[in-house]
Amino acid sequence: MRKTLFIFAGAILCVALSVAQDAAPRHFDGDSWWNYVKVLADDKMEGRDTGSEGEKRAQAYIVEQLRADGLEPAGEKGFYQPVKFVQRQIVEKDSSLALVRDGKTQAVTLGDDAILSARINPAPSVNAPLVFVGYGLKIPEAKIDDFAGLDLKGKIAVYFTGSPAEVSGSLSAHAQSILERWKGLHEAGAIGFISLPNSAFMDVPWSRIALNRTHPAMDLAYEEFNETMGAQLVVTFNPAKAEMLFTGSGHTFEEIAALGKERKPLPRFPLTASIAAKTKVDTKYLESNNVVAKLTGSDPSLKNEYVVLSAHTDHVGIGEPINGDRIYNGAMDNASGSALLLDVAASLKKSPEKLRRSLLFVFVTGEEKGLLGSKYFAAHPTVAAKSIVADLNEDMFLPIVPLKTMIVFGLAESDLGDMAQKAASGYGVTAQPDPQPLRNLFIRSDQYNFIRHGVPALAMGFGPSSPEESQIFKTWLTNRYHAPSDDLDQPIERASAGKFEDIYRALVVSVANADARPQWKQDSFFRRYAEGN
Repeated sequence: MRKTLFIFAGAILCVALSVAQDAAPRHFDGDSWWNYVKVLADDKMEGRDTGSEGEKRAQAYIVEQLRADGLEPAGEKGFYQPVKFVQRQIVEKDSSLALVRDGKTQAVTLGDDAILSARINPAPSVNAPLVFVGYGLKIPEAKIDDFAGLDLKGKIAVYFTGSPAEVSGSLSAHAQSILERWKGLHEAGAIGFISLPNSAFMDVPWSRIALNRTHPAMDLAYEEFNETMGAQLVVTFNPAKAEMLFTGSGHTFEEIAALGKERKPLPRFPLTASIAAKTKVDTKYLESNNVVAKLTGSDPSLKNEYVVLSAHTDHVGIGEPINGDRIYNGAMDNASGSALLLDVAASLKKSPEKLRRSLLFVFVTGEEKGLLGSKYFAAHPTVAAKSIVADLNEDMFLPIVPLKTMIVFGLAESDLGDMAQKAASGYGVTAQPDPQPLRNLFIRSDQYNFIRHGVPALAMGFGPSSPEESQIFKTWLTNRYHAPSDDLDQPIERASAGKFEDIYRALVVSVANADARPQWKQDSFFRRYAEGN
């Protein structure tokens, strides 16, 4: 009898949950979202490289849709906020790398062995000893200083990407940003660095990274944003070839990689080789735009506060062919996020429900070049900086499996995470923190620049609910991420995309209508940025 009662009660609970989920309002079916994606990821947009004609066409389309939906321009020139860039491109035929050990020179093959970075402005010639610095991190909060006791003055630091297990995911990601990393290295006297990727967490195989290694790099063309002052050489080494760096040191790269994969402490020691580099760079200047639109709130006071909804419009443009295709369409990365913002804008504008706070739709440029458009906007917003209460960023949310689990990047950092959790549960979806913190996704999209200016922020995406789904995501990253196959001819769960949009919309409404602006959690590392502003 008791068993029967339990079964009956369980059945009632299931029905109740089903009714509750069915009662959640549905505004999207995924079709209108996909129609936007089809335009933004069309071959005519030529991969939307930063500052390209293709990106300009995509931006013009976005402005056309925003205007048609009745949103107000909120840029500096109508809907546009101009952003200036410096572009650098390695001239590989006039550049070289070599290791010098005991007077003997060992050539380092560009592409197969290592890649020169033009993200910084490299010195034409560098000859410097190498020092292995473990993870290459200085994190006072975790009592970590990988440079203590090492002589790095005038030398090149070699580090393995990642962090020790005792460092939380968000703090680990923050400490590995180029600004934080170089700050510690520069203070220790280094003149550059060589990174050794953790192959266990590489999104893209080395063969594809090397294929487009000479694609132009960019930075903001404003002195205030120079984060790598004094850096003369930056190199990324192929993990499969990294053993040559450790010859004669008493250590092997295999040993280092095994420890790093488990996030165990790493040794630190001088290497027996010096690096000899010659670099030639072609430089030019160009301009692109952020696109900014406003949906004004209804509350006489709160309408002067803004919830930012952000996504990047750019992708990587036209590159080396893979299977004969040279256009890197970026359907998921990130036509998907831009399309979501357009879909939500149209829905909210037509909706009878009134939002108390105003919304700012910010379509940023230059994300693929180092989060550059959002970096500029966060420093020079087109509304009063202190009026921005939150950023809800969308980047490559990947509706490639049924939506049961949603990853929230920054879930535990502010009460935005609580709101996201509640919005997801209303649609029968479980919210969870980043299950792979070593991929550093928390700092790899535009929410990070808002965070650095004290604004509570998060990003959300689909998560796996089984080992089989984990493999689907891994396969997608290996084969489609930053490849021409991230196009319109790929399997997409449109109904699940629509469900995700409903959750995102519910979160937007919740933040816009809350009595109080979102707050950082007391124990969040990032709370310091709000306190400093």
